[in-house]
Amino acid sequence: MDGTYCILRETGEYPSAGPFARPRTPGPTVLGEAGVTLAAPAVDVARLSKSELGEVARDPAVRAFAPVMPTRLIFPVAEQAVDRSPGPSTWGVRAVGADVSPRTGAGVTVAVLDTGIDAAHPAFAGVDLVQRDFAGTGDGDHQGHGTHCAGTIFGRDVDGTRIGVAPGVSTALAGKVLRDDGAGDSTMLFHGLQWAVQEGAHVISLSVGFDFPGMVARHVADGWPADLATSAALEAYRANLRMFDALMELVRSQAAFGHGTVVVAAAGNESRRTVDPTYEIGVSLPAAADGVVSVGALEQSQAGLTVARFSNTFPQVAAPGVDVVSARAGGGLTSLSGTSMATPHVAGVAALWWEEVLASPLPPTAGTVTARLLAHARTDVIAAGVDVADRGVGLVRAPGA
Repeated sequence: MDGTYCILRETGEYPSAGPFARPRTPGPTVLGEAGVTLAAPAVDVARLSKSELGEVARDPAVRAFAPVMPTRLIFPVAEQAVDRSPGPSTWGVRAVGADVSPRTGAGVTVAVLDTGIDAAHPAFAGVDLVQRDFAGTGDGDHQGHGTHCAGTIFGRDVDGTRIGVAPGVSTALAGKVLRDDGAGDSTMLFHGLQWAVQEGAHVISLSVGFDFPGMVARHVADGWPADLATSAALEAYRANLRMFDALMELVRSQAAFGHGTVVVAAAGNESRRTVDPTYEIGVSLPAAADGVVSVGALEQSQAGLTVARFSNTFPQVAAPGVDVVSARAGGGLTSLSGTSMATPHVAGVAALWWEEVLASPLPPTAGTVTARLLAHARTDVIAAGVDVADRGVGLVRAPGA
């Protein structure tokens, strides 16, 4: 059956691994350390027949390919207007120790792949924002989610409140990989990732999910039998997981010649612990991909931090994700809850660790930063009885906090 596919190719000229290494066709590049030009993964989109798929599979430059799959925003589970200042800093900024850290994210480039950004918001005053629209609906953020996430990562103070974990970030990339209704597809996401890597992002923040149920529903609406629709969606999901794993492998390989990129993604909000304590859904794609730092959400309680009722299980780390105050598209502040709100806390802390590592004698690579990020997570502030499977290694913590 014919279909539209994303194709991941390893292009460009890498240093030869030996006398028999085959030079590849030059493709997209990214500038590494000391001006070294590195190859970047190239994502193409093509409509292919079964026979053409066989030809693609035999191409040695092709690392993976997958059917185009719908994606969707990991929508917040609650929103509340903020009509007064929550204080000198948000509880999330304080919880991760960013308010007492000597690091601010200076010299670090962060990419937010989401619904876009309200570049005119005071939270982003002085930030060199580079916007790119992959969804075809124009720059800007008419949904508001991307603006909120970006505010948590690198937002400046708003109305006397610190909302940003890493407000010293001066260069940021805002890739719009979802349409204004929060829907998209895997081509938008993969092209956004390719762009962010090529632009030299140290950290990429993702609050996007692959829409498996939506793909099944779409096929059924087109007249497919339910079992065939489910089978096709499952195969597409598996292929996209392999595609994401291959892409992350290429991203990690660049760390040998440049700094590499830490990719952080939301675990998802599908769990329903208020319905039943065992109603727990596993981490979804892309957070489930190899090499991606998956993030669960924590909330405050008198006994300490507990896992949010909606947070998917088996994340690597956790961060504040309930009643998170940040920038509202159009101006002002708003409070949202979700693993989407926890993820930018981790992305911001990763930016702080990048600054710390770059100022140290440690290897300035994404691997070093990820290791520091995970090793310094705290468990002593988490309430007794919280399952390790729900909070990972613990609450992320800023350097020097």
